[in-house]
Amino acid sequence: MRTDISGIRRVSAAAVTAAALLAAGALAAPAAQATPQAAPATAKSAATTAAKTATAAKTAAKAAPKAPSIVAKGGYVMNNGTGATLFTKAADTRRSTGSTTKIMTARVVLANKHLNLDAKVTVQKAYSDYIVSKGASSAHLIVGDKITVRQLLYGLMLPSGCDAAYALADKYGTGSTRAARVKSFIGTMNSTAKSLGLKNTHFDSFDGIGNGKNYSTPRDLTKLASNAMKYSTFRTVVKTKSTKQKVTTKSGGYRYMSWTNTNTLLGTYSGTIGVKTGSGPEAGYCLVFAATRGKKTVIGTVLSSSSVSARTSDAKKLMDYAFKK
Repeated sequence: MRTDISGIRRVSAAAVTAAALLAAGALAAPAAQATPQAAPATAKSAATTAAKTATAAKTAAKAAPKAPSIVAKGGYVMNNGTGATLFTKAADTRRSTGSTTKIMTARVVLANKHLNLDAKVTVQKAYSDYIVSKGASSAHLIVGDKITVRQLLYGLMLPSGCDAAYALADKYGTGSTRAARVKSFIGTMNSTAKSLGLKNTHFDSFDGIGNGKNYSTPRDLTKLASNAMKYSTFRTVVKTKSTKQKVTTKSGGYRYMSWTNTNTLLGTYSGTIGVKTGSGPEAGYCLVFAATRGKKTVIGTVLSSSSVSARTSDAKKLMDYAFKK
């Protein structure tokens, strides 16, 4: 009987041990199943990627500048290096240009085959009479003074002297009379516009005081200014804030002429390198502008703005925008 009881106890112990092992195996099984845990990690990774994509999209949206609103009825800006258009507003609508016309006046002079910047021109009474009769902007040239072509270009572009424009047209036009020479000069302005592909531009004066047929567009004026900036003398003149020039008087003595640039962007907007203001009853307030920052130069035009301060503000907005693009 003891033997049987002992055997029964051994069998029961073995059964308990087997049950314990089975139970241990059952409890250990979930720990070995690592695969199902990968799904949450994958979902988390996808969520992280989506978040990064959304952040990148927001950053790109912030980086893309919003086109500014300007007061001027027309505007255009381009990258002067590549020619790429950066902003347009009625860019091909013809408008009166005021004294921005003088950009072409200077361009015609500088392209003259027989140009001598140190050649002297005697100031004629006709030039001062013209200023008085038109109530025009003036370089205050004095009859009888002898002034160089280079100095006339400063008088033309800084104080926007219509008397200086008249003197240059008289000097570089062809013909036996002053009227013929002026007509010839204006003709050259128009043929130059045609050669530059300015299809919406026409001049009927040498200074912007037109007779109903003096017009251009923001795009055309910008292209004209870009071309004029290829001349080193033009670049030097239009970036000058003020100058004092020594001229020869009628009696053989000398006097100093002081001129200040009407382009107030010079000295107030970083990188400004030119180019020309304009205004008039029909033209409103106009400005052709250019600036360089780093390796990028932008150049543009606003036509028919509402005031001097508005055209300056318009130009600053457009350049800020252009430099961010």
